[in-house]
Amino acid sequence: MPTRVCCCCSALRPRYKRLVDNIFPEDPKDGLVKADMEKLTFYAVSAPEKLDRIGAYLAERLSRDVVRHRSGYVLIAMEALDQLLMACHSQSIKPFVESFLHMVAKLLESGEPKLQVLGTNSFVKFANIEEDTPSYHRRYDFFVSRFSAMCHSCHNDPEIRTEIRIAGIRGIQGVVRKTVNDELRATIWEPQHMDKIVPSLLFNMQKIEEADSRTGPPPSPSAADKEENPAVLAENCFRELLGRATFGNMNNAVRPVFAHLDHHKLWDPNEFAVHCFKIIMYSIQAQYSHHVIQEILGHLDARKKDSPRVRAGIIQVLLEAVAIAAKGSIGPTVLEVFNTLLKHLRLSVELEASDSQAPAGGSSSLRTSSRDSDEKIVQNAIIQTIGFFGSNLPDYQRSEIMMFIMGKVPVFGTSTHTLDVSQLGDLGTRRIQIMLLRSLLMVTSGYKAKTIVTALPGSFLEPLLSPSLMEDYELRQLVLEVMHNLMDRHDNRAKLRGIRIIPDVADLKIKREKICRQDTSFMKKNGQQLYRHIYLGCKEEDNVQKNYELLYTSLALITIELANEEVLIDLIRLAIALQDSAIVNEGDLSMFHRCGIMALVAAYLNFVSQMIAVPAFCQHVSKVIEIRTMEAPYFLPENIFRDKCMLPKSLEKHDKNLYFLTNKIAESLGGSGYSIERLSVPYVPQVTDEDRLSRRKSIVDTVSIQVDILANTIPSDDVVSNTEEITFEALKKAIDTSGMEEQEKEKRRLVIEKFQKAPFEEIAAQCESKANLLHDRLAQILELTICPPPSPSGTLTITSGHAQYQSVPVYEMKFPDLCVY
Repeated sequence: MPTRVCCCCSALRPRYKRLVDNIFPEDPKDGLVKADMEKLTFYAVSAPEKLDRIGAYLAERLSRDVVRHRSGYVLIAMEALDQLLMACHSQSIKPFVESFLHMVAKLLESGEPKLQVLGTNSFVKFANIEEDTPSYHRRYDFFVSRFSAMCHSCHNDPEIRTEIRIAGIRGIQGVVRKTVNDELRATIWEPQHMDKIVPSLLFNMQKIEEADSRTGPPPSPSAADKEENPAVLAENCFRELLGRATFGNMNNAVRPVFAHLDHHKLWDPNEFAVHCFKIIMYSIQAQYSHHVIQEILGHLDARKKDSPRVRAGIIQVLLEAVAIAAKGSIGPTVLEVFNTLLKHLRLSVELEASDSQAPAGGSSSLRTSSRDSDEKIVQNAIIQTIGFFGSNLPDYQRSEIMMFIMGKVPVFGTSTHTLDVSQLGDLGTRRIQIMLLRSLLMVTSGYKAKTIVTALPGSFLEPLLSPSLMEDYELRQLVLEVMHNLMDRHDNRAKLRGIRIIPDVADLKIKREKICRQDTSFMKKNGQQLYRHIYLGCKEEDNVQKNYELLYTSLALITIELANEEVLIDLIRLAIALQDSAIVNEGDLSMFHRCGIMALVAAYLNFVSQMIAVPAFCQHVSKVIEIRTMEAPYFLPENIFRDKCMLPKSLEKHDKNLYFLTNKIAESLGGSGYSIERLSVPYVPQVTDEDRLSRRKSIVDTVSIQVDILANTIPSDDVVSNTEEITFEALKKAIDTSGMEEQEKEKRRLVIEKFQKAPFEEIAAQCESKANLLHDRLAQILELTICPPPSPSGTLTITSGHAQYQSVPVYEMKFPDLCVY
């Protein structure tokens, strides 16, 4: 019962005290005396200067009732305070608010859950009141700490625990709303406050109540339940907090998230971490997305020594963040993202390589194999992130990223790449090559350039093709797939999937456009380089079926996207050269690979013959395929790539009808108006420095000029070019058309210029000193009988059998490879 005073004393007391005393009934169960409360409210509004005294007196009574555990009177006092707050909005309310907050703090400090909830509810009501003027001295440090502590309540009663936690979350929400609308709102974003608020919200979002031993999945909450669910309420508060963050305080709100996930070991598994960062990315303003990405990258660097699964969890979070940010503003972090990911990719490969080199023994070997598997998870996560990020960039940025990644790919014998692989060894370097090319493959996926020059500029094409000469079939596959992504501008690749004899190409409904001038210029400049890599790629000893399929697709895509009449002739020459190399087996290939090349040639000539639709050409190709079906099925892709295919013992004794003949093709194309002069010149791949860089023997030692490639297997009357037709003019034309002038290095260009412009006497003197070397090389390559070395006059005579050719001045011969070295 409240202390009652006598009438005489009551008359002497201040009016505001008498009005306050009258709102309390004798029995607290009766509740607030409404009539007297109206009088008190009218008095407060009429005399606002008395508000501070009213508040101080109410606070005094409430403090005494809290200590004496008179909960009924506490409830009445807080109800009166709430009504006064809602009714009074004058400038004099500031002192009253201080008393109010003091009373709320008293309730929150009490150990009774009901009083804590009561104080929280009053504070939330106060937070929703818009004050006329800001308060420059008021701070909410205590309330932040107290509400955060309530969010972590561990009360024994689950219902009371949930009630306290909900009150704590609502209190934090009230603090946020009150402070962000205040001119001093920056104080709430200070790290000491965010380090309490954010983990408290995440703690409740985790639902770590352990589900009270539930055995089945929780039912979906109703609309009413959501407001009483700590997880849902905490998530809404977290979204509201992030939505109010600005440029200067964004990082303070994000960093505690990392600390919470680290402390509770929530990166593996990382479902909750992904959920948190999805909320962050969707809640913040779009222009601040790159701040979050930078924070994730920084945390990835900080945790680089953690277990692979932890790093993989962080990278997957980065992937989700990037997937959302790529749709909006990603700012200056593009290269930073890729640079950091590539650095961690190298680190992962290095760790994997070091583990694989560790001595195996017992359980340690099991741990090593598990670590390797986990590192592959990290690598796949990095590649997936790179690919997804790159594929969502605009074209101009994607081109830069393609160049950036390609510059990281290490190539044996060069130092042009910018990725440190000195500690990886050959196996680790191969692994990083594969990883980077897989990343590049994902970045180029879906890239559609208007011209091939845009997709494959010279600065990108040359380093891209370098790995295609590596002695690793997987690397070559990735290079071809990247090229397909960039070449296939009309989505025809899926129609060409799988190497096969297509009965009717028209059924594929190939999409193509007229070749533009830029594409024609590209092929004039780079066509020979593409042909060379396809030619050498077909002759690799470790090729599998997929390699032949991708090489076939490359030829088909060049035909569709880039082929004019000149390119078509070159492609047919290339196909015939591949057939001839398989017949004579100059690369010592196995019978499977020789038959695989024959099948590739058959599939491509069948495709190109139907694409250009020359009846005689189609008829010749169809006839050869028909004969092969009956007599040599191992020359067709449907059979050679089938399990347990019977292979021949040799190819030299096969009938000429099983081969595609140059004279037949030339005759059929010439009748349709094609310029067939180039068909009479066998294709010879150009020699470049890439052979040394790729650890392969120079093709000068392994590839002949193929002057009489079928002389021993096919009667001479059916061969377009035989040994009796060899002249220096033909040899000069063969070398002139190889495209070497555009690919040679500076040294060779200088030598050619010297032979063209230097005085005859100087050239003759130089040739005389190197005549013996020229004699040996010509004998090796041309297999001709050469007369004694040239005379000082500078002429050279060549004979073949009984035929003798006229003397030719040496300076007119364009053999830079033979004369220089």
